[in-house]
Amino acid sequence: MKKQLLDITGMSCSACSSRIEKVVNRMQGVEQMSVNLLKNNAHVSFDESVVDEKEIIARIEKLGFGASVHAAGAAAGAAAAPVPQQDTAAQEMAEMKQRLIGSLIFAGLVFYQHMGRMWGWPLPGFILGQENELINALLQMLWCIPVLFIDRKYFIHGVRNLLSGAPNMDSLIAVGSGASFIYGLYSVFGMAYAFGHNRLDLLPGFADALYFEASAVILALVTLGKFMEARAKSHTSDAIKALMKLTPKTALVERHGLQGEIPVEEVVTGDVLIVKSGASVPVDGKIIEGSAALDESALTGESLPVDKTIGDKVIGGTVNRSGYFKMEATAIGADTALAKIIALVDEATSSKAPIAKLADKVSGYFVPAVISIAVIAAAIWLALGASWHFALTIAISVLVISCPCALGLATPTAIMVGTGRGAKSGILIKSATALETAHKVDTVILDKTGTITAGKPVVTDILPVKVTENELLAFAAGLEKLSEHPLGEAIVAAAEAKQLALPEAVNYKQIPGQGVTAEIAGAECAAGNLKLLQALNVETSALTEHHEKLASQGKTPLYFVRAGDLLGCIAVADTVKPTSREAIGRLQAMGMRVLMVTGDNRATAEAIRTQVGVDEAVAQVLPQDKEAVVRKLQQEGHIVAMVGDGINDAPALARADVGIAIGAGTDIAIEAADMVLIKSDLLDVAKAIRLSRDVMTNIKENLFWAFIYNAVGIPFAAGVFYTAFGWLLNPLIAAAAMSCSSVSVVTNALRLRFIKL
Repeated sequence: MKKQLLDITGMSCSACSSRIEKVVNRMQGVEQMSVNLLKNNAHVSFDESVVDEKEIIARIEKLGFGASVHAAGAAAGAAAAPVPQQDTAAQEMAEMKQRLIGSLIFAGLVFYQHMGRMWGWPLPGFILGQENELINALLQMLWCIPVLFIDRKYFIHGVRNLLSGAPNMDSLIAVGSGASFIYGLYSVFGMAYAFGHNRLDLLPGFADALYFEASAVILALVTLGKFMEARAKSHTSDAIKALMKLTPKTALVERHGLQGEIPVEEVVTGDVLIVKSGASVPVDGKIIEGSAALDESALTGESLPVDKTIGDKVIGGTVNRSGYFKMEATAIGADTALAKIIALVDEATSSKAPIAKLADKVSGYFVPAVISIAVIAAAIWLALGASWHFALTIAISVLVISCPCALGLATPTAIMVGTGRGAKSGILIKSATALETAHKVDTVILDKTGTITAGKPVVTDILPVKVTENELLAFAAGLEKLSEHPLGEAIVAAAEAKQLALPEAVNYKQIPGQGVTAEIAGAECAAGNLKLLQALNVETSALTEHHEKLASQGKTPLYFVRAGDLLGCIAVADTVKPTSREAIGRLQAMGMRVLMVTGDNRATAEAIRTQVGVDEAVAQVLPQDKEAVVRKLQQEGHIVAMVGDGINDAPALARADVGIAIGAGTDIAIEAADMVLIKSDLLDVAKAIRLSRDVMTNIKENLFWAFIYNAVGIPFAAGVFYTAFGWLLNPLIAAAAMSCSSVSVVTNALRLRFIKL
C-alpha cells in the first residue's frame, strides 16, 4: 500500500474537501483519502497494482480542482528531512493582499458613487440628475468590471463546481455577485430603452435596480475576509516553522585532519563534527571529545541547559550554550530526531479528527440546500406580490450569508494550533484522532520501570557491619566491577562517583540466582542475596531487621562477605522520578483512575504504589499480559491511556485508546504510540490530556458559532421577519457578516497558542 501527499488547488470550503474525499474514496484501489482544507493538500493511501497517482489526480481534476504530487515527493507519514520549503500560507496571504487592494479601490468607487447619489455626498455634475442616469449606470458598471476581473477565481471555480454537480462556497459567491451584475446590466439596457423610446417614466425603476455596487462590494468584502483568514491561518503553522528554523545550514567538519565548513546536507554518517560555544548541533550524534551545556528548550520545552559529556547523545538543532566538543554523526537528514519531529507534527496537522467528519458531512449537503432555499425564498416573495428587485435581494442575501467557510475551518484550525502548542511543550501528537480521543480518557495505566521510575538502579542505602561506609562501598565495587548485572553496575558507579580506590578481584565466578565469588588479597569473598549467604553459612542476624525494611520499600539488598565475615549490606533500587508523584496526583485531580502495571514482585510494586500514590498496582505481569489488562478495562467501558517506554509495552500501547510513549524509550514503543513525551516526564501526560480537552472545547465552540451563525442568518436573509418587524438583510451586510464568521472561528482557534498547560 503506497502513501502519497498531493497538493490540491481550487478548494474554498469544506464542501470542496468533502466532495473530493467522497469521490476519491470510492475509486477502486484507494484505501483512504484525507483532505486538509487548511493546508490545501491531501494524504492518500492506495494499491499501486490497482490505481496510480495519475488516475487519482485526473479524477480530482475532473471535479474541477487542481492536483499534483507534492513537490518534496515525500510519502504521507514518511519522515522528510527538514529542507527549506515554500511558505504557502505567506504566498496565499500576499496574493490575497494584492487582490484586496484592487478590489477595495474599485468597489469603493462604485459604492461611493451609488450611495453618494442617495445620501447627497459630493459628486461631479455629469452623473447627477435624471438626464445623466445612463452615464451614472455605465460608470458604475465600469468600476465594477475590474473587481469582477480581479476576483475572477470565485467565478471560475464556482461555476465549474456548480456545473460538475458539486457546488461550493465559490458557487454561492459567483451566483450572488453574478446575479447582481447581470441584473444591473439588465437595468442599463432598460435605461437605454427608456431614453431611446422616450419612456422616461421607466427610468426611476431601472435606476433603483442597479446592483453593481452589491456585486462589487460583495466580492471585496469576501476577499477582505479571505485575507484576514489567510493571515490568521499563517499563524497556525508557526510550530512547524519554528522547528524548521532550528535546522542549521552548515556544519564544521573534521576530515583527514583538516577542518572546514560544509552545507549540513553534505554531512555523512560517521563524520566528526566540531561544535563551538554558541553554535547549533548540525545533526544527531554522540560526543567523542569535550563537554558542553546544551539548550534543548526548543525541542523538549526544558528551560535549563543540559550538561553533556563524552558518550552522551546530542540532538541536531539544539544549541551549545557553553563548552566545546567533537561529535560523531550518527543520524542525518530524515533520520534525525528533529526531522522526525517535524514529520510527526506535519502528519498530525494533516490528519482529520472524527468530529471533523460531522462538519464535512453537513457541508456536503449544505451548499445545494442553500441554493434551493434562495430560489424558494425568491419564488415565495414573487408569489406574494413582491417586485423582482425585492426577490433578487432576498436570493442574493441568502446565497452570500450562507457560505460554509466557518464550518470548514472550525476543526482543522483548532487541530493545527493545538498540535503545534503540544510540540512546543515537548508533546508530540501523531494524529488528530489521538488528540480528540484523549479528552475522554478516564483510566491511565502506567508502566513502572522507566516511566514512574528512572529505569536505572542506584545505590540507596549503605549499611556497614565491621567496616566504614566507604570501605564497604570500595570492597563491593571491587567485587562487582567484573559483573555485567545492572545492580552491580550501580554499585561500581557509586564508588567511582566518590573516586574510591577499588581492590583487585581474581578467580571471579558467577553463581546464577545468588551472586558472585572471588578472591581479594588472598581472602575468599562473596557478594549476593540471602540465598548465597545461607549457602555459605554466613551469620546474617545483624541485618535481618534491615532486610525486611528494605524489601518493603521496594529495594534490593546485596550482602558482602570476606573470609566468612559479613561486612555489610548495600541496597540498590530503581528510584522514582522526582515528578512522578505530582504527575499522578494531577491525573487523579482531573478525575482519572491511575493504575501501575509491572513485572516486578508484589512487595516492590506495593512499595512503589505507596510512594507515588497510584490507585492500584498490578504486579508480576508478563509483557503479553499488559495488553490483556488494557483490553479488560476497555471491555468494562473505560477509555484507556497507556504510558510506557519499553519493547514489552508496545502491544499495550497499540491496544490502548491512547498510547503515550516516553521519549527516552525504545523506537518500537514510540512507533506503537499515539503521543510521544520528548522530555520523558510524567507531568506531560496530564498536560497532553489537558491540551486535548482544551482543543475539543475550542472545536465545539467553533462548530457552535458556525452552525448558530447560519441558523440565525439564513432566516433573516430570506425575509422571514420582514412582514412582522420590517427586518431585511442587505446583501452587503450579509457579505460582511459571512467574512466575519470565518475570521472569528480562526481567531478563536488561535487562542490555543496561549493556553497554560
